[in-house]
Amino acid sequence: MQGDLESEVEAVRRFNRFFTRRIGVLDEGLLSSHFTLTQARVLFEIAHRQGCTASDLIALLGLDPGYLSRILQQFVDSGLVLRKRSAGDGRRTNLALSAKGRKSFAALDDRSRRSIGELIGPLSSGQRARLVQNMESVQTILSAARAEQAHSIAVRPYRVGDVGWAIERHAQLYASEFGWNEEFEAFVAMLFAKFAANHDSATEQFWIAEVNAERAGCVFVVRSEKDAGAAQLRCLLVEPSARGLGIGRTLVDECIRFSRSAGYRRMVLWTNDILVSARRIYEAAGFSLVDQSAHHSFGHALVGQFWALDL
Repeated sequence: MQGDLESEVEAVRRFNRFFTRRIGVLDEGLLSSHFTLTQARVLFEIAHRQGCTASDLIALLGLDPGYLSRILQQFVDSGLVLRKRSAGDGRRTNLALSAKGRKSFAALDDRSRRSIGELIGPLSSGQRARLVQNMESVQTILSAARAEQAHSIAVRPYRVGDVGWAIERHAQLYASEFGWNEEFEAFVAMLFAKFAANHDSATEQFWIAEVNAERAGCVFVVRSEKDAGAAQLRCLLVEPSARGLGIGRTLVDECIRFSRSAGYRRMVLWTNDILVSARRIYEAAGFSLVDQSAHHSFGHALVGQFWALDL
């Protein structure tokens, strides 16, 4: 057994050397920038986390406090990051990107996307699909082990403040991951506002998933406007830091359980074909693809898909 473990350790180390060399993280400047890999990751987290603090970054990235302090001071001195005392808690100092910082991060993020595109672009569609599937498998296996050891995961009905959080995180994540524009934020805001303003809690509900008491995902169910006997699943989202922990499937299972108990005959949902991870969750839960059609929304040419599940 020990011999097997040693060979497996070496295999992982060999892959690490191969992959880090291919994506260029060993270069002096990441993606031909003046940022190191650690500095770029700190910028990424500040860009995607409202009210982010140094303590949040230490917990999330596992950085030495002194090392992080020096990075942040460099960012502040160069005008990339702003420090602002929290209005709600005078002991808390929030971090945010300045206009210069947002511009620098946007350029770095664009280089990253183009670099990965150049890496996998020459592959066939089948090769890319297998690559993504295998990478997701690695993430899922390692994250599941981590979740069993270190995470407390809970799903609860929404509370005051959750609707605003959900709208903001949808807008930010889909902009950063898929380049969707403000039309998507408006669309999500409309869906959540309609739910919050007028819903029957016996047949319609909105849930928040938490990891260690921090919001990590959400989803809600409403009665379908086209079929009174059908529940519609909407706005499934899982934070990047919480992916691989089974949260998406847990939220979908909660929707199905609730809809059955509420007396719905079937459950439907609308998504887009590029949302591969979400589609795999729906398929695993038993949903079937009913119809799909091309459309232009959120600044992109997309293929919308309609899925359904008999309850």
